Amino acid sequence: MRARFALPAALLALTACTTGPTLETQGAVTAPPGDSKHLTIGTAGFTESDLLAQMYALLLGQAGYSTKILSVTNRELYEPALEAGQIDVVPEYAATFADWLNAKAHGPDAEPVGSPDLATTMKALRALATPRGLTVLDPGRAVDQNAFAVTAAYARQHQLKTLSDLGAAKLPVRLAAGDECVQRPYCEPGLKKTYGIDITAVDPKGVGTTQSKQAVQNGRDQMVLTTTTDATLDAFGLVLLADDRHLQNADYIVPVVNRSRAGSEGVTRALGALNAVLTTADLASLNQQVDSWRRLPKDVARNYLLSKGLVKA
Repeated sequence: MRARFALPAALLALTACTTGPTLETQGAVTAPPGDSKHLTIGTAGFTESDLLAQMYALLLGQAGYSTKILSVTNRELYEPALEAGQIDVVPEYAATFADWLNAKAHGPDAEPVGSPDLATTMKALRALATPRGLTVLDPGRAVDQNAFAVTAAYARQHQLKTLSDLGAAKLPVRLAAGDECVQRPYCEPGLKKTYGIDITAVDPKGVGTTQSKQAVQNGRDQMVLTTTTDATLDAFGLVLLADDRHLQNADYIVPVVNRSRAGSEGVTRALGALNAVLTTADLASLNQQVDSWRRLPKDVARNYLLSKGLVKA
């Protein structure tokens, strides 16, 4: 496996001026699944995406493919490149990617198709991806979705384990989150409607930022919007409250491949090996090793796969 590459000028030029091959010309929908032995794996450039790309590269390498990793931090760039076959594989998030493709196909005001139900989300995602020459492989167990955390002391004091518990406790809650939280259905409106939580104010400190966690840690706010794979909660004395009524969408991790180049059974089998082992807790731990312990994603990815017996030393 080779080191991460900068975005080539040719790829930048292609993706900056087009939305990818048209459905009429790409021809990948009816073509047989391809099995190129030289694959480019895309990463969105943040820790978790880098880790997943490194694991994909190792698994594919074990299966006899040569790989390189390409960091493209903007979905508006890497998704058309994936359609065009300049990128062959990317780690994605089921509900988020479904809504993104839906907006691309039907406009920014299209009704979202991602939902808390994984089967429903995957059906919608595959229906949108297939005409674009993309194959969405099966999701695994790991999910990175919005989540809400309180201090461990606050949870103990009020006997809180779930968001339903917080709603039932009738406690006034000041929420540290992004400023869009006041309008997003998964945030303030959803917490009120689904759980009956008394959100008295939204403190616009961002999603899972250090400032937002510190605001909860020091008691200025009572709860913070973060993600299920946040690797730093322990450092702030925070714990997640379970989304027991499934307010959040099913953002399970799914590999997405260019069908005409990487739609083969060999690729599917190699990447599918990760589904049986990688959990949300595992992913949070791997993120922590990179973000807090300053380890390299490729080393963390290799050690994890070695520990699970998925690659050889």
